[in-house]
Amino acid sequence: MTEAEFIAALRRMPLHPGAHGLMDDSAVIDAGPLVITTDTLVEGVHFLPQDPPGDVAWKLVATNLSDLAAKGALVEGVLLNYPLGDDAWDHAFLDGLSLALARFDARLIGGDTVSLRGPRVLTLTAFGRDAAAPVRSGAKPGDALWVTGTIGDAGLGLAIAMGGAGPDTLCAAYRRPQPRLTEGRALAPVVHAMMDVSDGLLIDAARMAQASGIAVTIDLDAVPLSPAARAHGGQDRTALLAAATAGDDYELLFALPPDVTPPVAATRVGRFDAGAGLSLFDAAGQVPLPPRLGFEHASSIR
Repeated sequence: MTEAEFIAALRRMPLHPGAHGLMDDSAVIDAGPLVITTDTLVEGVHFLPQDPPGDVAWKLVATNLSDLAAKGALVEGVLLNYPLGDDAWDHAFLDGLSLALARFDARLIGGDTVSLRGPRVLTLTAFGRDAAAPVRSGAKPGDALWVTGTIGDAGLGLAIAMGGAGPDTLCAAYRRPQPRLTEGRALAPVVHAMMDVSDGLLIDAARMAQASGIAVTIDLDAVPLSPAARAHGGQDRTALLAAATAGDDYELLFALPPDVTPPVAATRVGRFDAGAGLSLFDAAGQVPLPPRLGFEHASSIR
């Protein structure tokens, strides 16, 4: 696929008015204060070479919009930087991109195309508006720690995508995450702190506590698992630790005063206190911290 053909296909997608039909080298956005985030997916690090291109496109959009969800933002639009290479892959990527943009009511603002040899590097920048924009550093001693949805499905899904056996629902959780945009809008005005769970519940909770200058304690037994995860991966301490460190969940992690009930479905998984660091416990008592709290950037897949 040539650059001209690729851009022509992009012009058939939902376009932001400021994109000028993708006929210009820049765009104009007049939307007031903006929330801006960017994420890069690298082949072999953030997605598998055998992952379907349409799913990679979906994930690229969803991971960025998850950051907007954590700010309670409405989606304004996205910029795409894309490496052209394999014609069939490019076409399938465009199909997935179109589906994701339509699903999340996101409009393309513009971007750039390059040619690239070797592993694919895909970058999307997302813009949000009308955001309460809570920071991750606002948690206070005494606050409760909550998380939306369930934890660990994507980790099990990755193992299935790498050749393991298991249900399609778990594989879909890894390949097509669902950013919590609606929940983020409801939560952002009332939380003390919020972020998305991208690298793992434990490591992201520890980051929130560190940014807030306090300590966090997590009840491992409270970590919410889906029925599919319980059936496939178990629910003992080993399974719960695996779920809490796997990453790619894209749920919302947030801090609220202990007497406040969140306005969305969520599970209370811990608390913040004066001090520093992360502690774990379950029904049997203190749980030693695992050697790996979650995903940190390296040369291999999550």
